[in-house]
Amino acid sequence: MSNTFVRILVSVITIPLILAICFLGKFLFLGFTLVIGGVAYYEFISFAKEKDASGSLVIGMPAVLLIIMNAYLNFADFFLLAFGIVFLSLFHELFRNKKSAILNLGITFLGVFYIGMFVSSFILIREYFVDYQHGAFVIISMLATIWICDSAAYFFGLSFGKHRLFLRVSPKKSWEGAIAGFVFSIITMLSAKLLVVDFLSWQNVIVIGIILGTVGQVGDLIESLLKRDAGVKDSSKLIPGHGGVFDRFDSLIYSAPIVFLYVKYFISH
Repeated sequence: MSNTFVRILVSVITIPLILAICFLGKFLFLGFTLVIGGVAYYEFISFAKEKDASGSLVIGMPAVLLIIMNAYLNFADFFLLAFGIVFLSLFHELFRNKKSAILNLGITFLGVFYIGMFVSSFILIREYFVDYQHGAFVIISMLATIWICDSAAYFFGLSFGKHRLFLRVSPKKSWEGAIAGFVFSIITMLSAKLLVVDFLSWQNVIVIGIILGTVGQVGDLIESLLKRDAGVKDSSKLIPGHGGVFDRFDSLIYSAPIVFLYVKYFISH
């Protein structure tokens, strides 16, 4: 089977399941975000080993999961939670004896706060709206927008790409593909306004489309930068035809906090 066929087959199987989880929400959605955060963190510290950096699983993994759970359950002040994570990470590194302590701590902290905090934004967006279904439809619209943006950027770049977007980081990405992804992000959010997020204004859906079409693509470039530095093609081989969880959700991970800030300060409940 070709790689493209495998990608499509996996998408056909998993996308309806993911959308159902987003719609049902509550602890099912919490579990979904915990899986994304936990697996993405594991993938990140795994490929970081190619740079002789040993991120901590013992402290880092529970820290990522606690940050995500706290977004839903709100059982701790975030400052106290962050303080505990930093304190325990430093103490744990004292006894690890794994080459460079500075590199190890850097990887641990970057993984915990980049992946943990940013993934927790999924829950913050999902739970922000008073109406139970509104948060679900915003998350579903964001996912659809990211997926269509990625597909448009890939196929338009493949067919029409002549000008390299960021040669040092991702040699195959083109400006033509990026522009197509940006345009289709806005079109997708406008379509979502007509279908499921009619409670948002036209201005709001356009702004969210712009955020996802720009910040989301930057998130993809950032993950490409990290992988290229480590000398790996994919964050893992977990998802056939798609790479790893970090690969599939990199755009959403990076753009979700910006969407949440916009929703929190510019959209009423």
